[in-house]
Amino acid sequence: MRRRRIAILGATGSVGRSTLDLVERSPERFEVVALTAHKNVEALAAAARRTGARLAVTADPSRLAELQDRLDGSGCRAAAGPEALLEAAASDADWVMAAIVGCAGLMPTMAAIEAGKTVALANKEALVTAGSLMIDAAGRNGATLLPVDSEHNAIFQCLAGSRKQDVSQLILTASGGPFREFTIEEMCRATPEQAVAHPRWSMGAKISVDSATLMNKGLELIEAHHLFGLPSNRLDVVVHPQSVVHSLVEFVDGSLLAQLGSADMRIPIAYTLAWPERMATPSERLSLADVARLDFERPDLKRFPALRIAREALEAGAGEAIVLNAANEIAVESFLRRGIGFCDISRLVEEALGKIAAPAPSSIEEVVALDGETRERASLMVSESCC
Repeated sequence: MRRRRIAILGATGSVGRSTLDLVERSPERFEVVALTAHKNVEALAAAARRTGARLAVTADPSRLAELQDRLDGSGCRAAAGPEALLEAAASDADWVMAAIVGCAGLMPTMAAIEAGKTVALANKEALVTAGSLMIDAAGRNGATLLPVDSEHNAIFQCLAGSRKQDVSQLILTASGGPFREFTIEEMCRATPEQAVAHPRWSMGAKISVDSATLMNKGLELIEAHHLFGLPSNRLDVVVHPQSVVHSLVEFVDGSLLAQLGSADMRIPIAYTLAWPERMATPSERLSLADVARLDFERPDLKRFPALRIAREALEAGAGEAIVLNAANEIAVESFLRRGIGFCDISRLVEEALGKIAAPAPSSIEEVVALDGETRERASLMVSESCC
């Protein structure tokens, strides 16, 4: 069989590295067409050389010369900037990993969808900000969207072709993050180092902070709404500190199906890489006897208001979700720089939602415009709160 041609957008991030690990273990199954990175040209060039990629793109034009030097003699073409990212996304790959963090991944992800690719979605912000537009574009262009987030991938596996009318609700699990047992006062004193120390998963700083506030789970509610076409009142969240059950599907007959596995992103990535088949992974096998117990609890919306705020944004409409996402990115960035406190993150997001008009976008350009406006105003709010 012909090898599956792949492109990895965000190849040097945690999801990108995990994808490369799987691809490099099965060179007989996969051919790397294009790789992209933000600024880490050293890791990008090394990955391109190892995999024989034909195109390597850095989002930062100032790094192009260095990338060219590092790829000299490899046969891999170097490129840089937004247009080059779109070229990589719409290349002749069959399968595209969309793993560029934040709203920066919106346009490349849409380019892959409009090119009719099978798109593995690891960038939840793309669906949060432009979900309806992306789902419509996938339908028009014959693209296939496969969820990479462990929670949505678990739901996708549990559904296994089931009819939507047979589904009662989708239940996303949350680890509860590093502050699950903290009081509000303790959380408000928390440092960035504490917030990024996730108890179960190895992730980047931004998503780790989102997990600590539970905003990550709020964004995933919005993502689930778009991926699976269910309203807010049929989406639920339960805290499960062991992170063994990755999500559940409840059916109208009362049956409850769950997907379980070790906390290793290579498992959901592999499911999308080989789909509709499966492939072997080096992931540690789950021993239920060793786990011994599985705990579940309802999220505390008083201590973790971000989850409530995100659900309210989902119910308000697409424009509110754009403001939610952009304001959260600005607030998290400020917290990581020690500009604001941990508890200020949710407060600033809710304040932005109350102040910024958010009409539903009818185009990607309108999404980008509202996202930019929100970032400017949220940055000003951060500055004012610091003073």
